[in-house]
Amino acid sequence: MCRVFGGVTNTRNTPVEALERSYPLRVLRYRLRSGSGGAGAAPGGEGIERDLEVLEDAAVSLITERRVSQPWGLAGGEPGAVGENWLLPGGDEARAERLPDKCTIGLKAGDVLRMLTPGGGGWGPPPAE
Repeated sequence: MCRVFGGVTNTRNTPVEALERSYPLRVLRYRLRSGSGGAGAAPGGEGIERDLEVLEDAAVSLITERRVSQPWGLAGGEPGAVGENWLLPGGDEARAERLPDKCTIGLKAGDVLRMLTPGGGGWGPPPAE
């Protein structure tokens, strides 16, 4: 059976426990994406790294942005890092496949979906080093 689920977003800080209770997922990693914010007098915010293991076969749709163009900085600030979507079949890093920003894919139990959200652009010229 292939289960379809939705409503998992990166715009909400859904607690891990709520996510795992509502969907056939296990959260393997959920942390700030260090170094993803653009430099500036006010540095851009860090993105998020999230690894989700699928516990049963499922169809997943990704509707993400800023996977090609960087979030811009303002007033001399540097851009943030682009986001990335990855499929790790069976959780195997060696077989990782980059996914496009918008797609629908079938996942098998044990596959891992890795989402790296973009960092924010910085504001103002970065301090001189």
